[in-house]
Amino acid sequence: MAKDSPSGDEQARFSSMLRGALDGQYALVIDARSEREYAADHLPRAVNLPVVDNEEYAEVGTTHRSDTHRAYTIGVSYALRNISRHIDELVARHPKDARMLVYCFRGGKRSKLWFDALSTIGFRVDRLPGGWKAYRAWVRDQLETLPRTFRCHVLCGPTGCGKTRLLSALESVGAQVLDLEGLARHRGSLIGDLPGIAQPPQKWFDSLLVEKLRGFDPSRPVWVESESRKIGAIQLPTSLLEAIHGGRLFGISAPMAERVSLWREDYSHFERDPDSLMARLRFLRPLVGGEEFALWEGLARDRRAPELFQRLMQAHYDPAYARSIGRNYPQIEKAARVELRRLDRDSLLEAARRLHREPATA
Repeated sequence: MAKDSPSGDEQARFSSMLRGALDGQYALVIDARSEREYAADHLPRAVNLPVVDNEEYAEVGTTHRSDTHRAYTIGVSYALRNISRHIDELVARHPKDARMLVYCFRGGKRSKLWFDALSTIGFRVDRLPGGWKAYRAWVRDQLETLPRTFRCHVLCGPTGCGKTRLLSALESVGAQVLDLEGLARHRGSLIGDLPGIAQPPQKWFDSLLVEKLRGFDPSRPVWVESESRKIGAIQLPTSLLEAIHGGRLFGISAPMAERVSLWREDYSHFERDPDSLMARLRFLRPLVGGEEFALWEGLARDRRAPELFQRLMQAHYDPAYARSIGRNYPQIEKAARVELRRLDRDSLLEAARRLHREPATA
C-alpha cells in the first residue's frame, strides 16, 4: 500500500471495513467531510452527512490559523447542530441493530464526532482507519494491479462505426463490458463532450473504475474500446492502457451511410447548431489546412450537416484514427474482422450474440 495507508493492525481493520463498505455490508456509510470534498471523490455508496458544510469548513480553517481554541469551539458548535439535523432526517430511520461506517479525511476529529454520536445512540459503528486518505491510496494500488488480472477483447474501428453501441449490446447479452466513455461521460474526441453533462472529477472516475473492475470475473474476457490515454479531461491509468494495448483486437467496420446516420443521432446538437461545431474544430485548421477547413465552413454555413459529418470523418477522423491504431496496436493486421452492415439495435444485438458466443470465429 502507499504511504498514506494505515499499517499493522490498522491495515487489517481498514481492509475489513473497506471491503464491507464496498460490498454493501453496512446499512449506512457516512462521509463526514464537506460537500466539496465529497463531490471530488468518496467511497461508492457513501452518503454525505457533513459535520461542517463548505462555508463552515472554510471559516473553521481560517480561524484555526490565528486562534486554535476558537476554531475548535466554532467547529464543534456547528458539528453538533449538523449531526443533530442529520440524525433527525436520515439516521433515525435505521433500526437499532443497524451497522454503520463513518470516515472523514484522515479518520480524525470529524469522523470521531459522528462515531461518538452513533455509539451513544447504540448503533454498531466502525470508524475507517486513515479515512478517505487511506481509501485513496488503496484506489491507486488497485488501479495499478487490477487491470493486469484481466484479458481484454478490444473493439477497434473508426469513429461512428458503432463500437460504443456494440459494447452496450455485448453487455445486454451477458458479456463483461468496460464502457470507459460511459464512466468518463465523454465520447473521447475534440467534439465528444455530452451536452449538459459534466465529466466526473478524476478521483471519482478512478473510484468508479475500480468499483467496475472489482465486479469482473478474471476467468472471462472484458470487452472494451480502443481508447486514447485521455477521454476528454479524464486520464486512464497506465496499467489499464497496457492491458488494452495487449488485448485481442476486433476490427469493426460499417458503411459510411450508417456511420453518418449514427453521427446525426449522437451529434444532433451539432446538426442543429453547426456554428458551435465549427468553433470546436477551429483548432484543427493547422492540421488539415486552410482549403479543407474552408470546405467544412461552407458545408456548415449551408447547413449541410450529413455532408459535413462525412467529410470530417473522411478528411480528418479516419486518417487520425488509422495513425493512432498503427502506433498503439502494431498487431492490428491480425485483428478479427467484424463487418456491421447496419447499426440498428437488432443488428448490433445479433453481432453481439455471435461475438459473445464464438469470438474466435468473428
